[in-house]
Amino acid sequence: MTQIPGLSIFIPVFNEESLIESHIQILATHLETLGLPFEIIIGSNGSTDRTCAILESLEKKRPYVRFFHLPRKGVGRAFALGVKIASFDRIITVDMDLSIDLSFIETAYHLLSRVHVVVGSKKNGNQKRSLLRKAASRIFIYSAEVLLGISYSDYSIAAKAYRKSAILPYLPFLDSHTFYVVLILFSAYHDEKRIMEIPVGCHDLRKSRFNLTHEGLYKFSHLFSLCVTKRLIPGLSLYFRANT
Repeated sequence: MTQIPGLSIFIPVFNEESLIESHIQILATHLETLGLPFEIIIGSNGSTDRTCAILESLEKKRPYVRFFHLPRKGVGRAFALGVKIASFDRIITVDMDLSIDLSFIETAYHLLSRVHVVVGSKKNGNQKRSLLRKAASRIFIYSAEVLLGISYSDYSIAAKAYRKSAILPYLPFLDSHTFYVVLILFSAYHDEKRIMEIPVGCHDLRKSRFNLTHEGLYKFSHLFSLCVTKRLIPGLSLYFRANT
């Protein structure tokens, strides 16, 4: 694996034809100010609109854009592939709507020189989000602390930064959907990797793309499963193998 200093940005997408071209340009313009080699990896999972056609065109025109498409929806599956193909050891995830403060990228990049994972926390930062989404997040965060014994305050997909070398061993065992972030943090914590949490600004520019009821049931069921299994089976890798 290459150790060239640089930055891989990973963005999972599902039917984002209206945002892709303009938002990649915004992101690239910001990244160019950092003076670092960079790539933007876009992982389409299940897109059925013009997302893939637009990205195929952009990949040909812009050397920093890398694109792949998975036919089935599954952001965790897309994340795992994005990490595997990343050219650089420092990987940062953002959403296609660019709702997080992009200053997180530079801060997290530098922090990754001395830690393995950086958690961008909307709860500890300046967030403009609906009361429902804030309440749901707080309930899940509290439940994770009680059930798993980990006290991080954000398990969303965006505004997370990872050392590729640190999380590669976890990839075969990650959940295919959004619970993969919890599994990485739980894994890294128990493996005594260095994790730092910092505040991040977030301004939701649109309604959630997820069905919040279904997403809540899914996440809490996996949370309880992980809680029960970790008490019965010592060792995280054994938990993963029991659930794959």
